[in-house]
Amino acid sequence: MVRVRFAPSPTGPLHIGGVRTCLYNYLFAKKLGGKLLLRIEDTDQTRFVPGAEEYIVESFKWLGITFDEGVHVGGPFAPYKQSERMAMYKEYADYLIENGWAYYAFDTPEELEVKRKEAESEKRTFQYDINTRNSLCNSLTLTAEEVQERLKGHFVVRFKYPENLEITVHDLIRGEVKISSHLLDDKVLFKSDGLPTYHLANVVDDHTMEITHVIRGEEWLPSAPLHVMLYQAFGWDAPQFAHLPLLLKPDGNGKLSKRDGDRLGFPVFPLQWTDPKTGEISSGYRESGYLPEAVINMLALLGWNPGNDQEMMSIDQLIQLFSLEKVSKSGAKFDLDKARWFNHQYLQMKSNAELAEQFNHQLIEKGIQISLDKVEKVVGLVKERVHFIQELWTQSSFFFLQPDTYNPDVIKKRWKEDTPQHLNTISEILMSSQPFDKAKAHDDVMAYIQENQINMGQIMNCLRLSLVGDSKGPDLFEIIDFLGTEEVGKRIAKAIQEIA
Repeated sequence: MVRVRFAPSPTGPLHIGGVRTCLYNYLFAKKLGGKLLLRIEDTDQTRFVPGAEEYIVESFKWLGITFDEGVHVGGPFAPYKQSERMAMYKEYADYLIENGWAYYAFDTPEELEVKRKEAESEKRTFQYDINTRNSLCNSLTLTAEEVQERLKGHFVVRFKYPENLEITVHDLIRGEVKISSHLLDDKVLFKSDGLPTYHLANVVDDHTMEITHVIRGEEWLPSAPLHVMLYQAFGWDAPQFAHLPLLLKPDGNGKLSKRDGDRLGFPVFPLQWTDPKTGEISSGYRESGYLPEAVINMLALLGWNPGNDQEMMSIDQLIQLFSLEKVSKSGAKFDLDKARWFNHQYLQMKSNAELAEQFNHQLIEKGIQISLDKVEKVVGLVKERVHFIQELWTQSSFFFLQPDTYNPDVIKKRWKEDTPQHLNTISEILMSSQPFDKAKAHDDVMAYIQENQINMGQIMNCLRLSLVGDSKGPDLFEIIDFLGTEEVGKRIAKAIQEIA
């Protein structure tokens, strides 16, 4: 069975790039009848941020991405939090040492810093590797007695790359990636505080949880040779690897960051996040008015395409069409306009009744009490003009409140000396239509305009200005029908008085 995992660290809010990684894992697993699990990788307790784990779980709940196993749902390979699995990692580190795949290193951070500065002064780079380890302080250069004595103090466990080895990483997206062991540094696998590093814990957990495919961001590609070698060292079959392209800034220059979102006015996190240390609030897609299905559809197409021009796809369609073979090798530029477009499309697919329920909460907060039927009618008239639910108020406030200002540009361009006279007559024509009939009222007003040879654009814009306060809005006679002729008369009289 295909088994994949999403394994974030609880070091802060979940980046939207991480959400896309999880989405691709989800689509891959669902298409092949496999399982997706959520594992929390919290071995680095110095970077742990309170609330981050709960934030991750809540984000996927909002997005509708479900997990078959994980830290919040349990499963046969529990626990799914690395801090609760600590006891098992040391035995694997010991195995590597005993079998010649790792060694103890006793160099202090200060001693290594001296080595780095010496290398910098000679315009070269220092790293702990095949070329340097035999001249440093470790169990490869010390006697057994010295090693035992030094194990009472500071030490780390480092991986020991074999010499003269070409390591091959088979990647489902990028093909074969090869690198010489002489170019790689002997990474720390186990720290002196008794905790494993990401590399050891990650490989051990993937193996013991029977992960078949590791689908992750390309920032982990440099670590892939080490992970491949760890599988070989343990005598385990390695999972298949797939390294996804980065999400890039809108201009394509570099990885998408929170700073880009702040600068350009869009969220890079699924939910709003409040930093527990500084109190700084970062915007989220949910709070910005994005629909979860729009976010899913948008993210799916950032780095993958179905092989045709189709853009609007439900989650079931995405599952059916998804394949790693169609994932791009190059980074995907984030497009804010496209994100807004997706949200607009999904908003139009919502029923007027569903949107009215949500919009009514805004109206109640503003002290406006009106029947849900009327709210639903307003939504139907203006929803094509909005990208987000919160924009409904901006596009429809005049249905509920008389305008208290009038666009000066419209006044300057359209309002003439005889405008009040014509508006008063039109008001009388509308009032005389009882019971009110939109079609008849429209014909009567048009007849008056034609008979008196009035400029159509001028007077109709002034009528709209009187009712709305601007030149925006849906069909004018729909607005009149909603407001009622009595309210229309009041608004026309108020506009004449205030503008004059």
